[in-house]
Amino acid sequence: MLVTAALSTPQPAQAAAFKHPGVLVSRAQLDFVKANLDNEPWKSAWEALQRSSYASLSYTAKPRAIVECGMYGNPDHGCSDEREDANAAYTHALRWYLTKDSRYAKKAIQIMDAWSAVITEHTGSNAPLQTGFAGANFSRAAELIKHTYTGWTQAGRFADKLRTVYLPTVIAGKPNNQGNWELIMTDAAIGIAVHLDDRASFDRAVTTWRGRLPAYIYLKTDGSLPKAPPNSKHDTEAEIIDYWHGQTTFVNGLAQETCRDFGHTGWGIAAISHVAETARHQGVDLYAEAKHRLRFAMEFHARLQLGATVPSWLCGGKVTLGLGPNLEVGYNALHQRFGYDMPQAAKWVKQKRPVGASRFLAWETLTHAKNPR
Repeated sequence: MLVTAALSTPQPAQAAAFKHPGVLVSRAQLDFVKANLDNEPWKSAWEALQRSSYASLSYTAKPRAIVECGMYGNPDHGCSDEREDANAAYTHALRWYLTKDSRYAKKAIQIMDAWSAVITEHTGSNAPLQTGFAGANFSRAAELIKHTYTGWTQAGRFADKLRTVYLPTVIAGKPNNQGNWELIMTDAAIGIAVHLDDRASFDRAVTTWRGRLPAYIYLKTDGSLPKAPPNSKHDTEAEIIDYWHGQTTFVNGLAQETCRDFGHTGWGIAAISHVAETARHQGVDLYAEAKHRLRFAMEFHARLQLGATVPSWLCGGKVTLGLGPNLEVGYNALHQRFGYDMPQAAKWVKQKRPVGASRFLAWETLTHAKNPR
């Protein structure tokens, strides 16, 4: 009985050493991509990356000491610049690994060094989300460069800024905000934790993800109402319905932000997948816990995005579409590794290929499409 109970209980993050590189992408995944750059869909994705302004050797970073981000981008004092620079650093890190042309590693380093020399804080109402956006791609870039290139003399300074400027914000979570906030912040937190070999922060990020997952994607096994986010003020029936934007009928795959809009919902799904992907590289199988919620959510939203009639019980009979290119990582995990047939998600994923770079997403067709590793 004790053995059965242990097997049925989610296991804690293991105390083994971290595997590097291991933030969103692994060496084995990138080696698979490198071997397939002349084949589709990687060929078109690789060409898109190389054409991108983020991949230009003339790219110039625009660092700030204080990044101030208000609601809906007002004010935007360095917010767009920081997100774009994080994207560019990760883009160059990928281009370095796939070409072994040291110019791209040096450009990624130049961008990260420019920020680590000056950044001190994020302020404004959107500061936690901004820290998540930038911290996610900066941690991926730093991880790739540190563990596949020699000669980054200021790697320690950049790590220190991740530890002191980014991690304290994103690890704290935002249980009362829209779910995509906390999920994106957790995406950054787990990436930074791996890069810093910070086991305590890794475990805390996993705990936050485990608490937020059922509070973001509903399954009928949850009961008549969705779960409340841990430590959230949204914990009565009326408060949960209000938090789910007035929705009172709950079905498999419905998300906390479905009746808000599909764009933010897509970000939440992507961030759930990113955290599970990074954890997987570190020997923690979060997909086993998320697979049913993720596959139902992807199919539910992709079906409507592709033109299915919105039922009258859903969001008052009207939804705001815009799912975006957010399903690639999760779809690959569930279809390629678990073997689930997800026809609606498959159609949407293929329509959105190749995925470009925006906010905390970058080049995921290139790195994760049809990737068995």
